[in-house]
Amino acid sequence: MSNLSVSYMGLELCSPIVVSSSGLTNSILKIEKLVKAGVGAVVLKSLFEEQINVNISKSYYQSQSVDYPEAYDYIKEYVKDNDVLDYLNLIKEAKSRFKIPIIASINCYSSGEWVDFAKKIEQAGADAIELNVFILNTDKNSEAGDYEVMYYQISEAVSQAVSIPVALKIGPYFSNLISVVNKLSVLGTKGIVLFNRFYEPDIDVEQMAITSAEVFSTEADIRQTLRWVAILSSKIGNVDISASTGVHSGDAVIKQLLAGASTVQVCSAVYKNGPQIITTMNDRLNQWMDSKGFASISSFKGKMNYKNIGEPAVFERAQFMKYFSNLE
Repeated sequence: MSNLSVSYMGLELCSPIVVSSSGLTNSILKIEKLVKAGVGAVVLKSLFEEQINVNISKSYYQSQSVDYPEAYDYIKEYVKDNDVLDYLNLIKEAKSRFKIPIIASINCYSSGEWVDFAKKIEQAGADAIELNVFILNTDKNSEAGDYEVMYYQISEAVSQAVSIPVALKIGPYFSNLISVVNKLSVLGTKGIVLFNRFYEPDIDVEQMAITSAEVFSTEADIRQTLRWVAILSSKIGNVDISASTGVHSGDAVIKQLLAGASTVQVCSAVYKNGPQIITTMNDRLNQWMDSKGFASISSFKGKMNYKNIGEPAVFERAQFMKYFSNLE
């Protein structure tokens, strides 16, 4: 039996498989099922500033005090405190019941709230914090650098405010992703999660209405993540990478580890197959390692990243011409 333990942001995990922030991790009962299946760590469902504000608005307009302006401040603080308290209690109970690392997740859009939530999360006993960051730049007059600075400010502010490790979950939409991740690592970020899976709109042509596109990932979605895990893991050595999106099998876990990931996050696969898919993935990883003679994950992690393969340009190619030029 191979050793599946890994280190991620200084945390020791019994398996490289992490269940990402989602409805799968929003209760003790659900986390317990994941732990029994062999998960290495969980990222709790995000504490969304936006959702807290929605709850505040609902409570205010459903109250009998809508004619009194001072009532809003009271309701705002009451709802916010209760939403945050529920989240902190989930952290505390999870830490008291399970031995695996419990990683909290926050998603904000005002800089002050990031730091406030992070401090409370640390006090509640979370092992690490994952910042779920996505800023959609729709200003035609802004520069790419202006957009990136917001990520740096959030990363630096939270990393300086807490002593537990901080990871950023980001999207691929940067003009120079390597430079961005490098700067984030210098500012104190210990982990980078590639990539965030966003809400994507669709259009119902019959109803002429905006709808939501498919929320779950597919096996094909691993390709973009695999490319960037392989490149970033070879370029930046002072940050751990967690590969996310498109991981639906044990082979997908192996691929991301070979590319240089420290951990591999799963979500859609668990929604589709149940927690037992984690056991299946661990079993496949164990079997593969035994067959290849690898006693530990560290003995092959990054073995096929950008710098360790004979032709690193295969991770850079963006055109199909070389492979399909002969097809009619």
